[in-house]
Amino acid sequence: MKKYLLSTFTLLLPFLTIAQEVTEKGLDEKVNDAFMPFATWWEGFILTTVPIGEYHIPFVVLLLVLGASFFTIYFKFPSITKFWTAISTVRGKYVDIEKHGVDKLYKNDEALAVEDIPNTIRDESAHGEVSHFQALATAVSGTVGLGNIAGVAVAIGLGGPGATFWMIVCGLLGMSTKFVECTLGVKYRDIGVDGTVYGGPMYYLSKGMKEIGFGNLGKVLGVLFAVLCVGASFGGGNAFQSNQAAVQISTLLNLEGGSTGVVIGILLAILVGIVIIGGIKRIAKITEKIVPFMAGLYILASLVIIFANFSDIGMAFSLIIDGAFSPMAGLGGVVGVIIVGFQRAAFSNEAGAGSAAIAHSAVRTKYPASEGVVALLEPFIDTVVICTMTALVIIFFNINGTEPQAIFDYTAQHGSSVILKSTGLPISGVDLTSLAFDSVIPHFSYVLTIAIVLFAFSTMISWSYYGLQSWKYLFGKGKRADMVYKVLFLFFVVVGAAATLDAVIKFSDAMILALVFPNMIGLFFLFPKVKQEMKRYLGAIMIKKEAIQEGAEDITKHM
Repeated sequence: MKKYLLSTFTLLLPFLTIAQEVTEKGLDEKVNDAFMPFATWWEGFILTTVPIGEYHIPFVVLLLVLGASFFTIYFKFPSITKFWTAISTVRGKYVDIEKHGVDKLYKNDEALAVEDIPNTIRDESAHGEVSHFQALATAVSGTVGLGNIAGVAVAIGLGGPGATFWMIVCGLLGMSTKFVECTLGVKYRDIGVDGTVYGGPMYYLSKGMKEIGFGNLGKVLGVLFAVLCVGASFGGGNAFQSNQAAVQISTLLNLEGGSTGVVIGILLAILVGIVIIGGIKRIAKITEKIVPFMAGLYILASLVIIFANFSDIGMAFSLIIDGAFSPMAGLGGVVGVIIVGFQRAAFSNEAGAGSAAIAHSAVRTKYPASEGVVALLEPFIDTVVICTMTALVIIFFNINGTEPQAIFDYTAQHGSSVILKSTGLPISGVDLTSLAFDSVIPHFSYVLTIAIVLFAFSTMISWSYYGLQSWKYLFGKGKRADMVYKVLFLFFVVVGAAATLDAVIKFSDAMILALVFPNMIGLFFLFPKVKQEMKRYLGAIMIKKEAIQEGAEDITKHM
């Protein structure tokens, strides 16, 4: 382990020198200016709008919302009907049948002999590398981040409190999309001779589409997804995250100087390198600890503020609901609020992008749909819970006790900044959220900085796995290919922290949205396979329940 780590950072040293020169010489600005026209074109291309009446809706958002709505109706609202099944699966209630198969355990009398169970459980295991909870934590760590902190503030600044309602609706719809893509991720994954799992959209696009007679189209879509995913992992999933973490640390500690970003970037690269070199098992072990901690910390602080403003809760939800259907003047009508809410939620939970299916495909199970139901919890945690709590905190901060229409100054929108009615000062989304927390919990901005760094760190290690799996799909599964990718990834950690390559980050961030196009095409072709797998998994659960009702031993308690 130490040998590989040393080799990695030996290879990284020349890149660190370049990164420092970039910061000191201002080369980053030259590169940024040269690349910006192409980045702007790419972003504009991905966010191409479709005119609907007087509105221009980004086609990618329309695709996500319509697709999610279709899956929600087709699968009979799984976000509601399968919610408790998802909770039971994460808790390990069905781990026995997922590991050994229901037929062997509950249809074979000999297998029910309690004295034989411990040895059976020790000797056999399902394909996969991580548990349901670890897979969920890894995927959540890739989505929960600045979108939940800054993105919500921007959504409210643009669309008012009513945007929160449509964010929640989009999150509930996105649960169905996650269910579909993650079931397919497990169904069509590859298992190496050493038990290593290789999965994600590139595999169900190529293998699944071939299975239904569209092999050539599947290959093209699989390669396209993999290329975009590698680019997204270097930019939006890496450089942008390290940049934001470095900015927060520098601001908190009042650090200045050309080499500050490089130093912070090197420290982040070391920490990230220690984790990602260990593969998905180590990533899962870290995320299953970080995600509950950072999410718990953030939710706890939010609850403190919510209860501190307990008397205003009714007014806050009234503003959210009324604003969703009767927006204040200047917003452009109800459709404008819906667009803002759906767009921010789609960007936050990434349902439809397919990236999370890469993490979920590594789960230990014989039933692909078992991980599909677990995956639908991800948008619920990310958007329905965390984004809603952030929205409430910001709404409480802006309530001024006068007319509801005077709470926000919607006409003061400029770029990604909003101007508070109470202060008249232009601030970023992160700063707005920070001020909202500080107003009730003094100096919480320090804790928020820690949360942002943890969000950034967990996002980077998750996206390193997404990018690596795509890299392997393109260039093979050898150790040399692995090391090349990991060195490049660590290089972008440093560059992201040290430079101000806004155009590169803008370009790469749009690549995350670009993943939607090849992935959603595959989902529209393959969703009947998901229905088959769902029927198979629910059937296995029913067989177990009936066997236990008839007096059979519940094997789970021995595992």
